Amino acid sequence: MRRSSTFARQVLLVRVGRRDGLAGSGVDLVTPDHRYADRQRIRYPRLDADVEAIRPISPALPVTAPVDESPAMSIPLLPGERTTARRAKFALVNACTLSSLMLGMLAIFLAMQGEVRLAAVCLIACVAFDGLDGALARKLGVASPFGAQMDSLADMCSFGLAAPVVVYASLAGSVPPAAAAVACALVAACAAIRLARFNVSPKDGRFFCGVPTTMAAAVLALTVAIGVPVPGLVMVAGVALLAFAMVSSFPYAKLARLLKLPPWLWFVPVVGALVDIRLTFALVVVGYLVSGPLLWLHQRRAA
Repeated sequence: MRRSSTFARQVLLVRVGRRDGLAGSGVDLVTPDHRYADRQRIRYPRLDADVEAIRPISPALPVTAPVDESPAMSIPLLPGERTTARRAKFALVNACTLSSLMLGMLAIFLAMQGEVRLAAVCLIACVAFDGLDGALARKLGVASPFGAQMDSLADMCSFGLAAPVVVYASLAGSVPPAAAAVACALVAACAAIRLARFNVSPKDGRFFCGVPTTMAAAVLALTVAIGVPVPGLVMVAGVALLAFAMVSSFPYAKLARLLKLPPWLWFVPVVGALVDIRLTFALVVVGYLVSGPLLWLHQRRAA
C-alpha cells in the first residue's frame, strides 16, 4: 500500500506540475529530487525496480549498416591486358562456344520436325565446337572465368537438353512414351548435376569423375546417327545407365590419356569398324563404361 501511494503521489505531482505550467520552468518533474529519491530508496528499496519496469522507453534508432561510398567497379570479362588482338581472340573463342549452343538449338528444331539423324549430326558438331573453344582459349591465352561459365551453359543446352530431345525423337514409336521420357529426363537431370559438380570440384589431370557430358552426348548422337540395331527397351536402359554414369564417382580416363595407349590397341577398333561399325561402336562404348568400375576397384585395392 505504501508503494502504491508513493507512486500515486509522484504521478499526481507530475500532473499538477503540468497543469500549473511548470513544465517549461526547466525543472524535471518526471525525475524526483535526489534527496527525496534517496530517502524513498532507503525506505522502499524495491520502488526503483517497479518504476523502471513501467517507465516508457523511447524506441531505439535502428542500426544502419555502414555505407560503402567507394565507386562500383565492374569485373572485366577478359583478365589481363585488354588489347585489340586479345579481344579479337577472346571473341573468337566465345564464338565457338555460341556456335555449339546454336547447333544444339538447331538439333532440337530438327528433331521436332522428324529429322532425327540430321539432328544427331548437329550434336556431333556441338561436340567438335565444345572441344575447340577450350583448346583455342588455352592456346591463345584468353582463358577466363567468364569463358568457363559460358562453356558450362552451352554444354547444358547442347548436351543436357538437345541430346535427350534427339534421343526421345528417335525412340518415338518403338518404346512407350513414358519410358522414353523418364530415361531422357534422367539424362537432363544428371547432366545438370554433372556440370555443377565439375564447376566446384578440384580437377584431376588423369581421370574424369564420372562420364563427362560431352562424351555422353557424343555416344547418344553417334548411336542415333549410325542407327545401332538394338531393341527399344534395351536402348532406354542404356540411356538411363549412361545418365547414372555421368553422376557416378567412378574414374574414367581422359582422351589425352587414351591417346597414349599402345598403337596396337587402336588397331583393333579400326579394323572392327571396317568390318561392322555398329557392333564395334557398341563394344567400345560398353568397354569404356566398364572401365570406370574396374579402375575404381583397382585403386581401392592399391590403397
